[in-house]
Amino acid sequence: MPAIGAHCHELRIQDANVIWRIVYRLDGDAVIIIEVFSKKTPTTPRGVLDVCRRRLNAYDQATRRERGQ
Repeated sequence: MPAIGAHCHELRIQDANVIWRIVYRLDGDAVIIIEVFSKKTPTTPRGVLDVCRRRLNAYDQATRRERGQ
């Protein structure tokens, strides 16, 4: 999902009455699950995109600190 960031993807899971979306990012040593939500429209809600960007930013900052960068 380029709207969120590089290496981000969306997995769709069909349940009985709901289509679940799992937004995730593939890193070299991790799979980061960013958000899970149900989606009923063709477009991803802006609020979901904003939350995903904030979470990835926080993750990237935390991993940089751990690596001493």
